[in-house]
Amino acid sequence: MSSTLVPEAETTQESPGIGESLRNYWERVRGGDLGSLPAVAGLIALIIVFTALQGDTFLSAFNFANLINQSAMIIVLAMGLIFVLLLGEIDLSAGFAAGTCAAVLGVTLTQRGWPLILALAATILTGVVIGVLIGVLVAKLGIPSFVVTLAMFLALQGLMLLIIGEGGTIGIDDQVVLDIMNANMSPLAGWILFAIVVGGWALLSLNKMRSRKASGLPVENMSVFLAKLIALAVILGFVVYILNQERSRNPNVTSIVGVPYVVPLILVLVVGLTYLLSRTGFGRHVYAVGGNAEASRRAGINVSRIKIACFIACSSLAAVAGILFASRDNSISPSTGGSTTLLYAVGAAVIGGTSLFGGRGRIIDAVIGGLVVGVIANGLPLITQQSGISFIVTGLVLLVAASVDALSRRRAMATGRV
Repeated sequence: MSSTLVPEAETTQESPGIGESLRNYWERVRGGDLGSLPAVAGLIALIIVFTALQGDTFLSAFNFANLINQSAMIIVLAMGLIFVLLLGEIDLSAGFAAGTCAAVLGVTLTQRGWPLILALAATILTGVVIGVLIGVLVAKLGIPSFVVTLAMFLALQGLMLLIIGEGGTIGIDDQVVLDIMNANMSPLAGWILFAIVVGGWALLSLNKMRSRKASGLPVENMSVFLAKLIALAVILGFVVYILNQERSRNPNVTSIVGVPYVVPLILVLVVGLTYLLSRTGFGRHVYAVGGNAEASRRAGINVSRIKIACFIACSSLAAVAGILFASRDNSISPSTGGSTTLLYAVGAAVIGGTSLFGGRGRIIDAVIGGLVVGVIANGLPLITQQSGISFIVTGLVLLVAASVDALSRRRAMATGRV
């Protein structure tokens, strides 16, 4: 008696289509998993309002590029703060850490005449040292991060004054550093960057779908993938198109077109840091410690090492932000990294969707939140010259974001999602 072997049916399941995916997403939102939704909705609302009130000015190529440059330093600083916030900690010294690192850059590059590579290395190393000091005090001695970083806030401000001098300024004349914030890619290079970003995202998404299918796991519906791809291409294409328009007030003398060089720098940081947090053991440990430090310790995770590493990441990215400050201002002064810099950076991270309670947040939150803060700072002066209005609106937006975070966490706990 012969028997016929019937191959088993494929166990791979394709995820629901666009309609069902939207319904599932809405259920997660109702359960308290808001993610970056409030920030994205707020960003869209702000753009609509400022476009309606000052459309010709707000959406001009000149203002668009200015908005990116205004937001760049805050975004990079917020990226570093996300590492600390994921642990449920805070770093109040990040702003002046950026200023101190910028001062080191000015001294080594301008006053000492060091080669650019060595000056940049010294700048980043300064950030690493600051992060190690804060991390050890918090993780090893158990001093609350609020107290440690408040002390460092004052100490670093004093250190900047010693390095630069009372009322002093250190100029930056290195063209490479100046070009980071003040020069632009060619229009062709901008479209090449667009193709790399969109194509790279598509390839990574398809590779992820292939890997999940090979493992017998549900894969994203192709219609959902295509919808995301089209949305990404339209948004980025619009940005590149606007930035490639002439924005010089006298194009016969000087032409200003193209995507600012700081944009690919931020993209590299977003991709690299996102990979670090979402695809490595270190990243999984960061989320675990932020969710429950004691449970992580019992699971064998070196909690102290994770905390120190996160404070190092925060201060190192503050050093990068310091380089951007020096590039934008063409100089370093005792006020570099001060004023509202830290408040805006913390606000950007929280507004973007990073939880103040730890355990939830993504690097992209810094970009979204930074753009919200940047749009407010950029758009309000076009409507009113009263700077106090900008502070009030930004403060209210931050308060709303923190309230949404607390309420969504409470909702998530009630529905068993936390």
